[in-house]
Amino acid sequence: MASNLERFGRLTGQPRVSIVVLNYNGSGWLPKCFTTIKNQTIADQIETILVDNCSTDDSLAVTRQLLADFPMACVVKNSSNLGFCEGNNTGARVAQGRFLLFLNNDTWLEPDCIEILLNETEKAGAVASTPYVLNYPDNSFQDFGFYGFDLFGLPSSSMPATATREIFIPGGCSYLIRRDVFNAVGEFDAEFFIYSDDSDLSWRVWIAGHRIVGVFPAKVHHRGAAGVNPSGGIQTVEFRTTDRKRFLTNRNSLFTLLYNCQHLLLLALIPLVFLLLAESLVGSVLLKRWSFVRASFWEPLKDCWRRRDLIAARRRRVAAFRQRSDFWMLRFFRLRFNRWGEIVRIFKLGMPRVDAK
Repeated sequence: MASNLERFGRLTGQPRVSIVVLNYNGSGWLPKCFTTIKNQTIADQIETILVDNCSTDDSLAVTRQLLADFPMACVVKNSSNLGFCEGNNTGARVAQGRFLLFLNNDTWLEPDCIEILLNETEKAGAVASTPYVLNYPDNSFQDFGFYGFDLFGLPSSSMPATATREIFIPGGCSYLIRRDVFNAVGEFDAEFFIYSDDSDLSWRVWIAGHRIVGVFPAKVHHRGAAGVNPSGGIQTVEFRTTDRKRFLTNRNSLFTLLYNCQHLLLLALIPLVFLLLAESLVGSVLLKRWSFVRASFWEPLKDCWRRRDLIAARRRRVAAFRQRSDFWMLRFFRLRFNRWGEIVRIFKLGMPRVDAK
């Protein structure tokens, strides 16, 4: 899993923030993303890092051209596709900023986004945050992270806001975190590969005694799922998933609770298992193939059992820095159902297309 590092510009002192942009065959999204980073009001305080997960398109050539005159920038070239988690970790390990901003390549920033995000985060006494996320082509609301967790222990989706507020989980498309805290709580978990990684990291941040906020005045625009759901260009025109995505999402949701819950909140595993079973059965009937039950329900459970030693090790790691109990974490319990966003997408875009791969 070797990586190569290529630097641009001249680093003069510690940057205030390092923006880590993860990329896999996303060259079409990079020009707008990088241009809006370069046009930030505090561009001279930003280190820009492109992490390429072994793309086969012209992403590296496009990046080199775009970053050539940035004040502080580098490219990390991974020799294989390490996924979202370890891919971002390789960028964080070479970063020199006080803060890290993990930014998806299918995003663009309003000019004062980073300055406001940093100032408001520090003013709120928080170590992690997210800007207010709008849709890519316009100013319509997309999300504001997650406000809590529901009966199943799953992140409870956000609603439009009008001010900076405390949140449970920043969305993975634009996740700001202080670098020393990111390292102290153990980075993104490489075992996740992708999906639910923002949830797991945020549980650890709160457990370690820190605070997370959503910064309303800082605005980022996000396409969403551009890699797995490319149809429509800058607009999402279909609801699409795969057996592999359902496996990873469901397994990682189980991992998150198994890693981070102390005792009481482990009870959320019971309704979660029944929810995943019900969803897999309904999905199999609609798709007319029983293999979906295996991919989305049985395989996630089997993988958790196979990795029981890893789960025990992760629980010991969390216990070593735990400052807050399950009882304290109950303040984030919400009645708002995690799947509400998916229900809205079904009404808007129709039943999801599920590819068996």
